Amino acid sequence: MKKYILLVLFFSLLFSNIVKGQARGIKIGYIDMEYILEKVPNYAEAKNQLEQKAGKWKQEMEAKKSDISKLKEALKTEKVLLTKELIEEREAEISFQESELADYQEKKFGPNGELIVQKSVLVKPIQDQVFNAVQDIAEARKYDFIFDKSSDLTMLFAAKKHDLSERVIQVLTRSEKREQMSKKQQKLEEEKERKQDLLEDNPEMSEKQKIAEERKAARLKMVEDKKLAAEEKRAAAEEKRKQVLEANLAKRNGTVSDTKTPADTNNGNTNSEKTPAEEKKAAAEEARKKTLEDRQKALEERKKVAEEKKLKIIADREAAKKAKEDAKNNKP
Repeated sequence: MKKYILLVLFFSLLFSNIVKGQARGIKIGYIDMEYILEKVPNYAEAKNQLEQKAGKWKQEMEAKKSDISKLKEALKTEKVLLTKELIEEREAEISFQESELADYQEKKFGPNGELIVQKSVLVKPIQDQVFNAVQDIAEARKYDFIFDKSSDLTMLFAAKKHDLSERVIQVLTRSEKREQMSKKQQKLEEEKERKQDLLEDNPEMSEKQKIAEERKAARLKMVEDKKLAAEEKRAAAEEKRKQVLEANLAKRNGTVSDTKTPADTNNGNTNSEKTPAEEKKAAAEEARKKTLEDRQKALEERKKVAEEKKLKIIADREAAKKAKEDAKNNKP
């Protein structure tokens, strides 16, 4: 009956909000309270302690049942040897023991028993945290309804994309972390969480950010290539300037003929030794070539590192996405 009442209230509220909010549509989500509680460390620890207590109570009950069984067996065996008064006395003792066992069971495991009371005491603070987290999520993301899948309300179908359980667990975990942070760290963490939530709520924005990062990396690479090309151009110009200065200096010192170029000299005497200026020029040219080769190698190495880093980032994202999907699909 309770379920039918809840369903009637649900559809009444839903219809009312559809009429009022046709402009923007109705936003509905749900949580699984049992799943959330199982993921909260404090609850798991408290539940373990309570189960240990319940196990101890059950052992005491089994011991009492065993004692009663022994009394019954002894009475059955000795009944022919006992007087009527002794038989009645034994039966009264057995009845008293059974009554005590029933009272103990009711006290520990009854509807208002110690197990239910302690469970409520342990669960209530955590439930309050969950309710507060749900309210924060609902207000921040403009949800009209958020239901508990594990409650009495029957949910015949619930799309996975509307499940907010993992988000609630994230909120609870973040609250525990913030208690151990300074104010500055809390502010930075809140900003980081805000951006992460924004991306989770807008998958297309996450894809846009990925494209923007790739474009930014491409721009940085282009700038780096232009800078390297400019450095090579400057180096070549500097080398050419040095060669001109050295040639002019050689002419002034008379070490090179004014009427012959180095090419003419080489054609006339291919076996002649190089002048100091020519050797210096050759050494400078060799140094320039080596410098260009080293820069080219450095550029290729940077390109390789950047490409490996890019591939690793993409692989990590895919792995994190797959792990998150697997975790959701494997939920009990």
